[in-house]
Amino acid sequence: MSEMTPREIVSELDQHIIGQADAKRAVAIALRNRWRRMQLQEPLRHEVTPKNILMIGPTGVGKTEIARRLAKLANAPFIKVEATKFTEVGYVGKEVDSIIRDLTDSAMKLVRQQEIAKIEQRRKMRQKNVFWIRCYHRQKISGEK
Repeated sequence: MSEMTPREIVSELDQHIIGQADAKRAVAIALRNRWRRMQLQEPLRHEVTPKNILMIGPTGVGKTEIARRLAKLANAPFIKVEATKFTEVGYVGKEVDSIIRDLTDSAMKLVRQQEIAKIEQRRKMRQKNVFWIRCYHRQKISGEK
């Protein structure tokens, strides 16, 4: 997780989102507080309650894009759900539980991608080390310095 200040977070959001200064400031502060809460010792972390944000506004004002960009900065999973398709259990339509399944799938995909990137990075480092070891042995065998 990053240690960006709210001002830096807003600056990053400004590169992609025009307007919505109050919304960007609010989510930047919320993200910074989340990072700070994660730095606390475990017993104290549960004492500090997170502040959830509900973004309300007309279509097209940037709510989804702010959330998507913020999730990317936080390296957190993100899904967009059209809630009007969901119903209570027993009625016609999708069940609300599928939102949780979709978010879990998204989080697992994100973790899988991070682990693959780590493995790839280690593989590249090993290849680089093998190259230098081979060069060293060639010099040793040929008597070069």
